[in-house]
Amino acid sequence: MKIVLASNNAGKLAELQAMLAPLGMDLVRQADLGIGEAEEPFRTFVENALAKARHASLMSGLPGVDTAFYATQFGYEKSDDNNVRALLEQMRDVDNRRAAMVSTLVALRSADDPEPLIAVGRVVGEITRERRGTGGFGFDPVMFIPEFGQ
Repeated sequence: MKIVLASNNAGKLAELQAMLAPLGMDLVRQADLGIGEAEEPFRTFVENALAKARHASLMSGLPGVDTAFYATQFGYEKSDDNNVRALLEQMRDVDNRRAAMVSTLVALRSADDPEPLIAVGRVVGEITRERRGTGGFGFDPVMFIPEFGQ
């Protein structure tokens, strides 16, 4: 089964492909299908994820599964690297660095699916003062989770 990922994030694609491959699912980025990015006009992760999934599903005819634009409000181009740069700059003088990382996944059977599958994960940690570790994507380089020591 081919599924469209309503994101162009290579890190998300790699992680989800690894999880879905054993189930016989082929995950493809929306850009690989010539689909542009959807607007994210809402104020919640769920609403934006649902809007993106509906857009990808409608444009592709396939089932569909960010806070991707954070850096653009500070004059940077849209990218994971610039998001991290902007966050570190904005938090430069902030001592309370407690934060939560939220990930929202929406899966649809069609663009107008009245019963989407919505999964939300949340982990609490803190924003580091500089990038750490290797791998990951998004804000991973600056999110420290004490219980995992990374």
